[in-house]
Amino acid sequence: MDNKTTDDEIRFLARLGAAMAAANYPVTLIRQMLGRASAAYGVPTEVIVLPNTVQVVGPATGSGTIVKSAHLDRDVRFDQAFPLARLVSNAMRGAIDPAEGDTELDRILASRPRFRPWMTVLGYGVWSAGLGLVLEPTPLNLLGATVLGVMVGIFAMVGQRFGVLAQLLPVVSAFSVAAVSIAVAEYLGLDHIGLRALIPPLAMFLPGAAITLAVIEVTARDAVSGSSRLVAGFAQLAQLVFGILIAAQLLGEDVSHLSAEPLNKLGPWAPWLGVAVYAVGVMLFLGPPTSFLPWLLLVAYAAFIAQYLGDLVLGSYASGFCGGVVLTVAALLMSRYRSAPPALTMILPGFWLLVPGSMGLIGIAELFGADGDSALGVTFISMISVALGLQAGLVLWQAFRRPGGWRRRRR
Repeated sequence: MDNKTTDDEIRFLARLGAAMAAANYPVTLIRQMLGRASAAYGVPTEVIVLPNTVQVVGPATGSGTIVKSAHLDRDVRFDQAFPLARLVSNAMRGAIDPAEGDTELDRILASRPRFRPWMTVLGYGVWSAGLGLVLEPTPLNLLGATVLGVMVGIFAMVGQRFGVLAQLLPVVSAFSVAAVSIAVAEYLGLDHIGLRALIPPLAMFLPGAAITLAVIEVTARDAVSGSSRLVAGFAQLAQLVFGILIAAQLLGEDVSHLSAEPLNKLGPWAPWLGVAVYAVGVMLFLGPPTSFLPWLLLVAYAAFIAQYLGDLVLGSYASGFCGGVVLTVAALLMSRYRSAPPALTMILPGFWLLVPGSMGLIGIAELFGADGDSALGVTFISMISVALGLQAGLVLWQAFRRPGGWRRRRR
């Protein structure tokens, strides 16, 4: 194998790893997949993976050791994760030439969103409405979640066009949502503002997935990656809380009026309908292939039922753990079918539905003045429970799957 061919392969593997990192693959999984791809290409490599940078060190040659580094300045969109997963699969089998893989990766990263901006904004309003039904099913909250979701969706579209503003989106969105909610509550003469009512429009900023990945990586001894994700997750959560508290202070709202008590004025059916509405919102906002919807509904309801039963049987602290276990096992099980999407694409929407970050937001807001003197403990446990559930699901899957049958994708 000549140096030019090896150089192309090392470069492709580094860029592929960077794309996987930008798509929220755990660093442990990235190393494993790149190792399999290296073996398929017959090139021995050493891989160093961080959340935003991947370095691949190739074999020593007559002209020296080939080293390639790559990183992406933005996240890979959810709809781009589907063709990216196919490219990763082909690379692990050595079924695509590195030069062709580079071209395909460029095509994936340059692809445009499936829907026009106005449809994406509307989709986030539907997403927010679905979570509103799950968290706080009242007529007023449903209306507010939809309208405020559309508002935050517009903010997100503007932030994408002006990249510098994206860093301020969590604070600006949290401030705007809280300010509008407080103004409406005062106009209607309400005696409190439900913190749960503020969560659906801010769902895209909740760091549940980041914290879950952090726990997986820390326990896998990837301390640098795990710690950085954990700090970033808490920093983003703090931005949301800061925006809410600043809005409350500027508008003269007593933070003791912020309440985390659940309220349901529509009926016990509302949260179950909310899961389906949420799934439709995911399809419109994130723009995955249409064939993804049935799989999304299956895995979302599986996780939601597990969380619901876990709350009834074991209590609220264990509900996220139960949901995480079932979410992971269900996604991995369904991914074995030939027509199924990659497991990771089914797990990520489940994170947002189980809402570990939402419970953290409630807890920290309580810590700054609302009811509750054990908010810090509630915050930590509610976030970590889903992450540990995910990890437990991965362990169960690896321990109990049969040697034959499910290892081969079913037709």
